[in-house]
Amino acid sequence: MKFDPRNNKFTAIFTREMLEATLPSVLLICLALFFAYKFIDPAPPRKIVIATGNADLNYNAFAAIYGVYLKKEGITLETRKTSGDIENLRLLKNPDSDVDIAFIQDGVAHTEGAGTLLSLGSLYYQPVWIFCRCKKEVTHLSALKGKRIAIGYVGDGTHALVSTLLSESGIDTANASLKAIGGDEAAEALRQGKVDAALFVDVANASLVRELLGEPQLKLLSLDTAEAFSRKFAFMHHLVLPEGAMDLARNLPPHDVHLVAPTATLVVKESMHPALVYLMMKVISQVHGGPSMFNSKGEFPSAKDTDFPLSTQALNFYKSGLPIIDKYLPFWAATFVNRTLIVILPLLALLIPLTKIIPMVYVWLVKRKLFRYYGELRFLDTQLQDIQSAEDVQQCLEKLNEIETKVVNVKLPVPFSQYAYELRAHIELVRSKLNHHKLRSVDS
Repeated sequence: MKFDPRNNKFTAIFTREMLEATLPSVLLICLALFFAYKFIDPAPPRKIVIATGNADLNYNAFAAIYGVYLKKEGITLETRKTSGDIENLRLLKNPDSDVDIAFIQDGVAHTEGAGTLLSLGSLYYQPVWIFCRCKKEVTHLSALKGKRIAIGYVGDGTHALVSTLLSESGIDTANASLKAIGGDEAAEALRQGKVDAALFVDVANASLVRELLGEPQLKLLSLDTAEAFSRKFAFMHHLVLPEGAMDLARNLPPHDVHLVAPTATLVVKESMHPALVYLMMKVISQVHGGPSMFNSKGEFPSAKDTDFPLSTQALNFYKSGLPIIDKYLPFWAATFVNRTLIVILPLLALLIPLTKIIPMVYVWLVKRKLFRYYGELRFLDTQLQDIQSAEDVQQCLEKLNEIETKVVNVKLPVPFSQYAYELRAHIELVRSKLNHHKLRSVDS
């Protein structure tokens, strides 16, 4: 007979036993995969909708910059122009709105409510610029009683903030003429003398602010009560615009100017995809992380001064920065790796112990084929002391031969053949005892 170690019976034995050993583990892994994919976040969408404001607001300029950065990462940023911060907030709170993210002036949520919205942090200061057609210096808002004052369009953050400042200073519609105009319209009305004062909320380098600062008939108010406002309202900051900071050649402003300023915040829906939140954190840190007139490098974006709770991703960013994967990989590659890790890590937690358990189970399954014959052999061995005649010896020998035949017919993988040989050696040991009894019975 020609011996072939690749004989199918050896392969079949090995495959059957291995299948029995591994099948429960495979089912467990499949179950883990099912739950991992069930609870894993879906792939992030490729579009973000951002609410900005009217054309005069700097929000639109920053949204355009965000769009450039996001486009490099394969994300389209769609801008939704609105009447201002209040409409932005209402759009975010509306579950039927497709707006994902919006600029909100800090302090607006005090009157409108924050809902379930989350913040990515403060982005920059938004100083309140107060220009008036004044013959002498004015240092208190209360001095504007009886004047015509442009307070911003209804619905934007300027209108809400300025209304609060004027109210705290004792000015209302009963003692002043409050005009709901803002931006370029308010600036032109101020130039033409249609209003006596106008308040704007804008960044320091805004062209409108620089133009008005250069108008000889207009004065920029320096508030002696700036510190008082910052103490009364947590979202207010006391800022100082140094003499000559806007134009050294013309020495504008001609003296230090004390201003109050809230911050602009970026607010998102609670449902926004975590990967997109991390991407936005990366973008705003690149756009707003540099120095400016009123802040030093690295001061923004910031977790301070926000009416909304920080998102989990923003909180992690401010504590530890971006995740390592997001730092060094493109957005979609990082997203793929992160989603894959969510699946792989639980699997590793299962596979590590399974790599130890499966071989043990496999060995036990193979040995189990012989265990029952050890039991029969042990029982037969204990019966030897009760042998009384040659007939008893013959019956035991027949039973022993039957056990040996069964053992010979057990098919084992080659690496486990030693266990069969060990059992057959033990069978021979019992056989020798029986032969000894046989000789004794013949002698007697």
